[in-house]
Amino acid sequence: MKITWIMALLLLTLVGMAQEVDADLMKIKKRLDAVQRFTATVVLDLDVPFIRMPTKTAQMHYEKGKQTRFASKDFVMLPKRGLDFSFDELFKYPFITVDRGMEMRNGQSLKVINVIPTDNRAELALATLYLDITNQRIMQSEINTRKEGSYTLNMHYAKPNDILPDYVEATFAVERLKIPFNFMGKDTQIDRQQMKSTDKKTGVIKIQIKDYKF
Repeated sequence: MKITWIMALLLLTLVGMAQEVDADLMKIKKRLDAVQRFTATVVLDLDVPFIRMPTKTAQMHYEKGKQTRFASKDFVMLPKRGLDFSFDELFKYPFITVDRGMEMRNGQSLKVINVIPTDNRAELALATLYLDITNQRIMQSEINTRKEGSYTLNMHYAKPNDILPDYVEATFAVERLKIPFNFMGKDTQIDRQQMKSTDKKTGVIKIQIKDYKF
């Protein structure tokens, strides 16, 4: 209960500080909105201390306004929202923004903003975005959802003018995947003893994206 009140107070404070929607974010959103559909090959590696899963490959099919689809001959372990680097869900409903200033990340000066949805239908509660305002793209996002915990996306781009990344690291809470371990594939090994003894069950999915076709 105390944590709930603290979060409520924080959100009220942020709303009080909020002004117009950030202009730099709107420029990035405009670039993302121009991408209506694409297909790409994704290569995934799972980094979870108690799960050993071989590299997986899948075809990614994106169409704006629809749920992203993945096709693979093998099982692919994905968090429900961990691959939303188009940020459709974040921009789906009206929102306000708070400018948090500039911050150095990996030797790069990035603009930090909070994004707060103002519509109760939004499944995302709060997002912190790190913007490359020179190249007009998002470098990192920390997303807090209403029901599915939080996750972080770190993105790398092949070229300065690219709006879609060629490499993404998605950090998430393993228990939020809600996937029975029995369905993870025969080539996956799970150390159940280590799983039970690990307090912080977080994982990272390392994703290479290549062969974009628009």
